[in-house]
Amino acid sequence: MTLQTRQTMQLSIPEGMIDLGVGQPSVSLLPLEIIKQAADHRLKQADPSFLAYGKESGCGCFRAVLAEFLTDGYQIPVDADDLFITCGATNSLDLICTFFARPGDTIFVEEPTYFLALRIFQARLLNVVSIPADENGLIIEALEEQLTHHSPAFVYSIPTFHNPSGATLPADRREKLVRLGEKHQFFIVADEVYQLLAYTSSPPPPMMAFDRQGTVLSVSSFTKILAPGLRLGWIQASPKLISRLTQSGLLASSGGLNPFTSAMVRSVIELGLLGKHLDFLKNTYTERARALSNALHEYLSDIFQFREPEGGFFIWGHLQGKIDTEHIRQQALKHQVHFQPGHRFSATESLKNHLRLSFSYYDAEALEEGVRRLKAVITGC
Repeated sequence: MTLQTRQTMQLSIPEGMIDLGVGQPSVSLLPLEIIKQAADHRLKQADPSFLAYGKESGCGCFRAVLAEFLTDGYQIPVDADDLFITCGATNSLDLICTFFARPGDTIFVEEPTYFLALRIFQARLLNVVSIPADENGLIIEALEEQLTHHSPAFVYSIPTFHNPSGATLPADRREKLVRLGEKHQFFIVADEVYQLLAYTSSPPPPMMAFDRQGTVLSVSSFTKILAPGLRLGWIQASPKLISRLTQSGLLASSGGLNPFTSAMVRSVIELGLLGKHLDFLKNTYTERARALSNALHEYLSDIFQFREPEGGFFIWGHLQGKIDTEHIRQQALKHQVHFQPGHRFSATESLKNHLRLSFSYYDAEALEEGVRRLKAVITGC
């Protein structure tokens, strides 16, 4: 990694380190040529309107193109009027916390859940209550039991290829979750950034397919399917919910979010480049997922139990016995390997014998070497 790259990127991995905790694409997968083609295409249109303040919900032409792309990818109709353009999934979550919850409100999350989402909720002074999940995701009966004690503003769920667990919520549970939201008047905030990254089987349709009364706010992003540096994503919801975002003082002052990047990505889609790149990513991640899984079976099968990845970026599992993976993580750094310990994904600091490994950043050879180093750490503790 060059000095210029280190000064540009958020991520900085020490030389020789294999960081299996990194949940993002490697630099080699970032589509520079695609962005060059898209920029050339858009700038030749001689239309500078994308340099002006943008429409509050996002450029209508871009939303129409995105809706068509998502209709094909989701296999359900997506309406451009149901899309609100954001600066990525993280920005979407922060906006939802601003406009659909207040400090002190209770929200429900899955146990485990995305650890950086927990930081957003804590910063917004929300009371986070965790709901147990199993191999099929959120346990609806456990949610119902908690509803006798709490009235949440929303339930935050990662229904497809869950981060970190990899679980996918079945269609019947999705249906029940949305119906409970209608009955008890809470929103479902569905983090669906991995919906289009299926490798071995197709997931159920996204949560909006089950929405009848404007209960769902679906969050997604181009981070996982194009490039994280674009800082571009969307919220899919009913027009009534979208209007709560578009009528804010934030957008009255700044205009719509990220109109310049939206224009570039519009060309990516119009030129047919996004679909091709997504196919490339799925093939690449399928190979990497298989490589990491095979290495775990070869080197750690007797002490590490995990779920085979079907999509997304991660493998989640647990070590046998009373092993604290935070302690192992500290030892792992000395062996130049790293991972995410399980307690970070728990709202109650539980799951101490769990860990999350990512296959998105490294090729097969590096993934195998990382697992070899991890074995040396675990067997030496």
